[in-house]
Amino acid sequence: MAVLKTLLKTLLYTVNHLLQQEKYKAALAVLKGFRNGAVYGAKIRAPHAFVMTFLFRSGSLTDKLRAILKATYMHSRNLACFVFTYKGLQALQEKLQGRSLQSHSFLAACVGGWLVFGDNNNINSQINMYLLSRILFALSRLAAEKGVVPQPKRDPFPLLATLVWGAVLWLFEYHPHTLQPSLQSSMNYLYHDSDVWHDISDFLLYNKRTTGALK
Repeated sequence: MAVLKTLLKTLLYTVNHLLQQEKYKAALAVLKGFRNGAVYGAKIRAPHAFVMTFLFRSGSLTDKLRAILKATYMHSRNLACFVFTYKGLQALQEKLQGRSLQSHSFLAACVGGWLVFGDNNNINSQINMYLLSRILFALSRLAAEKGVVPQPKRDPFPLLATLVWGAVLWLFEYHPHTLQPSLQSSMNYLYHDSDVWHDISDFLLYNKRTTGALK
């Protein structure tokens, strides 16, 4: 036991010493980025998948748990792989050119986005749309800061809310196939399921009539 403790102590010292080496910093940052991407992806996706699955997905408990694990794994894996690719390409470009440039970040992210998030599936679709909305906000602010467009005299947010909600409900009512499936499910629950009831059970207690109530 004493020998094992000594070995573990030596190993820990060696690893900690390695982590302090400046010459390995770029490579170690890439590895930690992979770790952080995996952890963050799991933290973000697991609760979302849990709620959406139990709200809208039918099937057995085993099927639902399997779907949650699959979605969580895919989100975690993709984010980890993207961070690994992005940071690795950033470090490579900086080493080749001897300095850090803004273009390095853009090019590294473009390659990572194409390799990791270019596959058209539900997880990637949600992530890309999430980022798109925030990019549009950020570019609008940047354009105003740089003087490309004039600073608005009034808060444009009420107009944005008006157009966003008007457009999304029009699409949902008349072209629902164009919307992402999880958004369709949410809107069906809010706007269409609320038009149907039979008695107090599915008016107040439940969204839809239970099997027992139909007999």
